[in-house]
Amino acid sequence: MPLDNSFASLPPAFYTRLMPTPLPAPYLVAVSPSAAQLLKLSPDQVADSLDILVGNAVPEQGQPLAAVYSGHQFGVWAGQLGDGRAILLGAAATDNGPLELQWKGAGQTPYSRMGDGRAVLRSSIREFLCSEAMHGLGIPTSRALSIAGSNQGVMRETVETAAVVVRMAPSFVRFGSFEHWYYRKQNEQLKVLADYVIDHFYPDLRASDNPYQGLLAEVTRRTAHMVAQWQSVGFMHGVMNTDNMSILGLTIDYGPFGFMEAFDADHICNHTDQQGRYSYANQPQVGHWNCYALAQALLPLIGEPEDAQAALDVYQPAFAARLDELLHAKLGLTRLDAHADADRALFDAMFAVMQANGVDFTLFFRRLGGLKAADASGDEPLRDLFIDRPAFDAWAGQYRQRLQAEHSVDADRQLAMNQINPKYVLRNYLAQVAIDKAQQQDYSEVAKLLAILQHPYDEQPEHDQYAALPPDWASHLEVSCSS
Repeated sequence: MPLDNSFASLPPAFYTRLMPTPLPAPYLVAVSPSAAQLLKLSPDQVADSLDILVGNAVPEQGQPLAAVYSGHQFGVWAGQLGDGRAILLGAAATDNGPLELQWKGAGQTPYSRMGDGRAVLRSSIREFLCSEAMHGLGIPTSRALSIAGSNQGVMRETVETAAVVVRMAPSFVRFGSFEHWYYRKQNEQLKVLADYVIDHFYPDLRASDNPYQGLLAEVTRRTAHMVAQWQSVGFMHGVMNTDNMSILGLTIDYGPFGFMEAFDADHICNHTDQQGRYSYANQPQVGHWNCYALAQALLPLIGEPEDAQAALDVYQPAFAARLDELLHAKLGLTRLDAHADADRALFDAMFAVMQANGVDFTLFFRRLGGLKAADASGDEPLRDLFIDRPAFDAWAGQYRQRLQAEHSVDADRQLAMNQINPKYVLRNYLAQVAIDKAQQQDYSEVAKLLAILQHPYDEQPEHDQYAALPPDWASHLEVSCSS
């Protein structure tokens, strides 16, 4: 498989060339057949390259490097960061353009900031599964090709074992990559990076009057759409720092993520986030804030603050329109101007009654498709999720009236709703079960979950238990920045 590394064509100040640190006695945990197919490889062909998957060997065309960047973390300027445990191997040609392959957990780099440069099996399984689950949901994301492990000890809260994920994306350039040069007042390097991103990923912008303003506007739009998609499936990233925001509008850097279970708009999935900056309800606002941080970094190239603001003004309408579109689809409704205000009130009332009852997010929307427009005979599976059933009945009555107003056909509506309301998401407890088994050298649950989550909208009746309410013990699970 030939490799290229366009990022390596940038000046040396943008990265450090280095080799990964070998891991003793590596073993394969899992390969994503879907991700392998992008590279025109079979899972067996990927598995046969185990030494490459952990960084014990580097293909002849590989040009390993760690990139430098900076960023705001939890809203505070953190200064220089960089690839502290990630090493870029190079890019492989695919039918959809080059895909960069990156080791995560392949050892120390100059940007490790006293870290060990390693990832552990626990966090690697979570990243591997969620990357592929998000792709299955149709949400822009980096991909995960493989996980390989080693019994080498790694110290976190306790001693864990090491693992390496090979992840893939067209680019791993971040908002913080631009902030790095802006805050160092190195505008020449800032321009070099912006030109690189435009030429490789947004070439159409070259024809615009102000390509850098166009870059900001397009990244802002993509970010708004991505966050709207997160909200629509109850996904919480957990660490929306500017160094974790993709310049391509991809979901990257899976750490303390979570999928909403008992609905609480203020839910914080990251135990480290004591102030709740990255709660579910705050994600849209933080996405906008991060775009402002990018705008600040690009301002020397854009020129006038008014031009940067015009690009940022894309965010709110893009987010609102995309979320409105998604909510209509999730409820099986046609968007009609005559119903716009009433529909917003219907959505608000829905979330209010979900919040008051702590209703499971995924089960609510999946079961909603079973309601009948003419009568309440199909309500029980959904109604049973509510403690205050009269409150649900009141909302369901409003919803049913809306369905009748557009002469909705039950069977057609349910079919369409099942294509946007997933039956299966990566609940924390499902990931934990797979992790517990993997730590006993049983990787079958990782493979099983991967297969289920790659088709989250299909019924898969043989796997119904994976779509059930979480067990009581799941409420005690916590994930943090070490996850």
